[in-house]
Amino acid sequence: MKKLFLIITSIILLVSTACANGKKSAKSSDKGVLSSMKISIQITSDSGSHKITATLTDNSSATAFYELLKKGPVTIKMSDYGNFEKVGSLGTTLPRNDSQITTSAGDIILYQGNQITIYYDTNSWNFTRLGKVDGVTQAELTKILGKDDVTAVFEICK
Repeated sequence: MKKLFLIITSIILLVSTACANGKKSAKSSDKGVLSSMKISIQITSDSGSHKITATLTDNSSATAFYELLKKGPVTIKMSDYGNFEKVGSLGTTLPRNDSQITTSAGDIILYQGNQITIYYDTNSWNFTRLGKVDGVTQAELTKILGKDDVTAVFEICK
């Protein structure tokens, strides 16, 4: 009877340890989004002035970007590159969490630690994902970003 009790107790401990470890690994520091880290982006392009929102990704790069925005809005002059993105210099360097990814419309990417990119189409490369534009289709985003250079003002949602 004691042996049976010890075996059952051991199994329960092993299962509970495995479940606890599984919970830890489910908290990816690079894939989740932090709903409390919402930003707005005021984009001025050849199609006019547009305000969009985005939710930042749960990684140290996005957290550093959010901390930068706490100091005040960041204005970035962005140019078109490759007919799939607008890119501009951040003016500072943020920590990188690069991984091989394929972007989609609305992805906000940190490139080489010091450039911000807003994608309106797809591309595959070694990037750091910062966030994703909320509730805007690819067609809408393409129109918002226009054909020429844009000015984007990033700030924390109020």
